[in-house]
Amino acid sequence: MDQDYQPFCMADPSFYDAMHSEETAGASFATAARPLPPGWALHEQDDWFVVDPAVRQVVPPQGWKIHASATVDNADRVLDAVWDYCVPRGISFKFLRSSQALTARISKYAPRGYAGKLVTIYPRDDAACEQILTELGDLLDGEAGPYILSDLRWNKGPLHVRYGAFANRYTVDDTGEVVEAIADETGTLVPDRRDPVFRVPPWVTLPGFLQPHLDARNAVTTTDLPYVIERVLHFSNGGGIYVGRDTRTGRQVVLKEGRPHAGLDAWGHDAVRRLGREHETLTRLEGIPGIPEVYDLFWLGEHRFLVMEYVEGDVLGKAITLRYPLIDPSAGPERYAEFTDWAVSVHRQVANTIAAIHERDGDDLVTALHVGDHLHVLLVGEQADERRA
Repeated sequence: MDQDYQPFCMADPSFYDAMHSEETAGASFATAARPLPPGWALHEQDDWFVVDPAVRQVVPPQGWKIHASATVDNADRVLDAVWDYCVPRGISFKFLRSSQALTARISKYAPRGYAGKLVTIYPRDDAACEQILTELGDLLDGEAGPYILSDLRWNKGPLHVRYGAFANRYTVDDTGEVVEAIADETGTLVPDRRDPVFRVPPWVTLPGFLQPHLDARNAVTTTDLPYVIERVLHFSNGGGIYVGRDTRTGRQVVLKEGRPHAGLDAWGHDAVRRLGREHETLTRLEGIPGIPEVYDLFWLGEHRFLVMEYVEGDVLGKAITLRYPLIDPSAGPERYAEFTDWAVSVHRQVANTIAAIHERDGDDLVTALHVGDHLHVLLVGEQADERRA
């Protein structure tokens, strides 16, 4: 399924819907009910609330804009701090309307580029941007929030910044899709890119006050790691899965990445928590045939990485489809017997591995995925009682 459809699936269990109302998005943040000064307005814009001052500040159609990220636990505090700072100063901003809308933005398969954004603030110019980042950044110091991958983080707090559109302008990209736009140095509208990496448009100069923060981001590299990443297997909002090589042994490995406060699952657990649980599980199951060996667990910058054995093979569903004799009209008894022997062998491997896991770990619930002639088994552990219930 196209990941762009996921928020519409989250809004309603039976039908596609947008998270634009309390029926689909849940109760709004309490901040939305706070009184505004005379002349101010709060209005809806999709799953956002937009707060505009009585006398609207003059802002350009594009520029450096500020985002605040948050977790479900501290979103109310972050929102109140932004409100208390922006309203007395006549600064326009918008915020996600509900905790459910925020959860949709930080879930595992939310769009990676702008995942985590709770608030957008529109400074009138670069000087105002620096002032807001400095003053509001101090007020929000210590508040947790996922790193917004399209942005540059300000210090260690939840504030981020990127160059992008303030006004709603659109253009057509190379694939023929209508996308949000900014104007280049000639005034031509070009796509306002929101890739999961911080970019400065080539015609824009990075303000000096942001340079130390870019230097800090660029200082985090894989250069000093004993692993070389060779290719990507998968990306999600929780992080990437990579095939790499241990430079000390030449052994091929898998590196799994976990981003703090991002990639929430159905239990509200982030990618780092799941990664730690997987490391603990693989360590407990070490030596059982079919269980990948675990090699390492480390931090790189803000991200957690698990290093484990790379196992060559196919997913069971794919292997069954490729081998299944009944899809071939020319298959005869020999093919049927060959498939039967293979299926019984796979079942025996799975059964033996699961039996060995239960012997070692009692009644812990397991989920098994057969990969070629190996079995990758993930212990669910703490979720077992919830699933049985």
